[in-house]
Amino acid sequence: MPRSCLYVGDVMHRRLRPVAHRFVYRVFSLLVDVDELPALDRRLRLFAHNRRGVFSLRDADHGARDGTNLRHWVEQACAGGGVELAGGRIFLHCFPRVFGFGFDPLSVFWCYGADAKLKAIIYEVKNTFGEQHAYLVPIAADRASDGALRHARDKLFYVSPFIGMQARYAFKVHEPETRLAIAITETGPEGAIMVATHRGERRALSDAVLLRAFLAFPFLSFKVFGGIHWEALKLWSKGAQLHPRPQPPSAGVSL
Repeated sequence: MPRSCLYVGDVMHRRLRPVAHRFVYRVFSLLVDVDELPALDRRLRLFAHNRRGVFSLRDADHGARDGTNLRHWVEQACAGGGVELAGGRIFLHCFPRVFGFGFDPLSVFWCYGADAKLKAIIYEVKNTFGEQHAYLVPIAADRASDGALRHARDKLFYVSPFIGMQARYAFKVHEPETRLAIAITETGPEGAIMVATHRGERRALSDAVLLRAFLAFPFLSFKVFGGIHWEALKLWSKGAQLHPRPQPPSAGVSL
């Protein structure tokens, strides 16, 4: 079972069609036990929960996005998909806000049962239009010999203006431990469109580690948000076609 920690690594996107494009950004991210958030707020000077700080995490940035307790939202979402956590631990992997500003295109909830076994993963996706949708994936007991979890879902939510809605996601992830490994391949009618990965190495969560992360990535939030628009501009300059934005799904979580 993972523990609350910080990961230092990189995010890579590789566009395969109809125009080729690739970028890699060095980043850090947090993995937090949602029940530990108040205690982390008290223990760490550089981390704040539901208030402004050097680094912060707000319940209103995730789940129902109205400040609802994250455990309550996750348990309800899982129950709606036939997954009972029975009080098991819930971890959130995300980018923190920095001095109150943040944008997190993909957050991941790792949902464990009372037996400490992974029961579900929730992929929470945001776009730059202020919209959000979550994909709930129940996890079977069996998995690949390398420990990887593989699953696929139809695309239901508009993200990039340069990729249409006729697409499907294939996920390959490992439970977060000493290393973080998330890989997503997006495929359309003509084949693979894009591959995205997020990889990182675990660091203990302490003020000293947070300070080093701040010194290494002082503009993390601006880097994530600004990088999205900068890479979009480069894609547009290469002739990538724009696709109209449909209304988001009426349900906030899809199974």
